[in-house]
Amino acid sequence: MNGPDRLPWRTLLGDALLAAPARGAAAADLNRPLLAALVAGQAAGDGCLPADLGLGEAVWCHLLATYFPGQQPQPYQRTVERIPEWPDLQRLLLANRAATSASELIVASIVATACAGRDHLWQDLGLSSRDQLSELMWRNFPGLARANSGDMKWKKFLYRQFCAEEGIYVCPAPSCGVCKDYAKCFGPEN
Repeated sequence: MNGPDRLPWRTLLGDALLAAPARGAAAADLNRPLLAALVAGQAAGDGCLPADLGLGEAVWCHLLATYFPGQQPQPYQRTVERIPEWPDLQRLLLANRAATSASELIVASIVATACAGRDHLWQDLGLSSRDQLSELMWRNFPGLARANSGDMKWKKFLYRQFCAEEGIYVCPAPSCGVCKDYAKCFGPEN
């Protein structure tokens, strides 16, 4: 989990990553600071992501070489549980992508991987706040961000969207507003 003692170190690592000149279109990619935050959070041991952010070695190496050349952060070594719905979550994210940057493909894979974690999605991603996650969603998946008009917690919202597409309805009430679990889905995140 994110600790206040790690935040300065994460900020320094994020700044170091951004100091490296990116290659080609990556230099102007609006996701670059967000990707730096994800890499720095993982290297700090925050979140649940594996060393390669769930991208696989080839894409991980491409990410570093393209967005942060010359930087080799030492990732925190851990594995993450593989979830059977990963391809469906990735497909949901990609179907709602902004289509403004190739990095959206990378971000979709990272978010789908983080859904296997046991905390709030922003924490599983190793981000410092839910606001960062909301920014990620609006920038990369604006259709989903607009659809989350009730500000449902992101992981619950993504699963709800995925389940609705599959015709699976898990809410015991006809609408969220009367569901006994409302506070679990829409309450404040700690």
